Amino acid sequence: MTQDAPLEIFLSGTPGLEHLLRDEAASLGFATPESVPGGVTIAGDWSEVWRANLMLRGAGRVLARVARFRAMHLAQLDKRARKIDWSALLRADVPYRVEATCRKSRIYHAGAATERVENAIADALGAKPTDKAGLTVRVRIEDDLCEISLDTSGEGLHKRGHKQAIGKAPMRETFAALFLRACGFDGSEPVLDPMSGSGTFVIEAAEMALGLAPGRARRFGFEDLASFDAAAWNRLKADLPEPTKSDLHFFGFDRDAGAVANATANADRAGVFDITTFTHQAVADLAPPDGPPGLVIVNPPYGARIGNRNLLFALYGSFGTVMKERFKGWRVGIVTSDKGLARATGLHFRNVSAPIPHGGLKIQLFQTGPLK
Repeated sequence: MTQDAPLEIFLSGTPGLEHLLRDEAASLGFATPESVPGGVTIAGDWSEVWRANLMLRGAGRVLARVARFRAMHLAQLDKRARKIDWSALLRADVPYRVEATCRKSRIYHAGAATERVENAIADALGAKPTDKAGLTVRVRIEDDLCEISLDTSGEGLHKRGHKQAIGKAPMRETFAALFLRACGFDGSEPVLDPMSGSGTFVIEAAEMALGLAPGRARRFGFEDLASFDAAAWNRLKADLPEPTKSDLHFFGFDRDAGAVANATANADRAGVFDITTFTHQAVADLAPPDGPPGLVIVNPPYGARIGNRNLLFALYGSFGTVMKERFKGWRVGIVTSDKGLARATGLHFRNVSAPIPHGGLKIQLFQTGPLK
């Protein structure tokens, strides 16, 4: 496979949020973005694989599809896997591992499927797989259709490279970016999170306002592939647009002083310290900042994980009262797994998302229009 050969690129996403990831890919100029269950497909060469990892906020991983074929039995899988030019994809000096999943297929044993692909690669490279390798070859067999992909991201893309301090039940950056998009945020209004924890919503919003590439501060799995061209990658990063100036400010509040300190440090590492402020303050004491109204977005405790659900009704009720009395003109987005708690705010929600899987729970985004 040559540097410029067309690839099918799969952007893994969150079930229920695929349309938002598709819209983001389209806005960044990726070719033929199409929503599929669990993500989005785009087309491109290896440089587009690099760009997707660098630029996309909502993708969990970027997979480069290197083969697709029918496989009814293990011998067929073995034969087809050996036809792949592994030396054009993987380097013998870089550890790799193979992970397989099988669903509704005559090949039903994932371990056996893994072993056949491992043997094909090992024979081609002269290097055996390693369990803890950072580079992963993913084999997916569903309805007897086998897809083999290289995970080009390495660590999940929610790991932006600057958030070192997190609290309990954190919101992943990829989720936060898509929820901000769902709320219509495009970087042109202030954002406020009254229970900001480690600062994810606030930092993501500030980065979006400045036009910062989410992957600018980290390394990727594709840097260890045979197709990697370090000079071309450095040119791609050098050609990134300069950060835009923003007159906006982004605000986080939390009743935990440790969370406020952590969020401030995270914002500093992310390069958005100058346009973010984190304050130690309870929800009941919240007041709108000076300037135009914008978006209040919050991921409060759900009760399923932290504390007692009954105690949370007062918290949600207090939040709703503060919003209605003090935040005229602002829109509100609440992420929670509990419809009863959302209703306890007394806010009128004009849009409620489908349930979205998150850490063993089903969460939803509840959105208001501008408060009157």
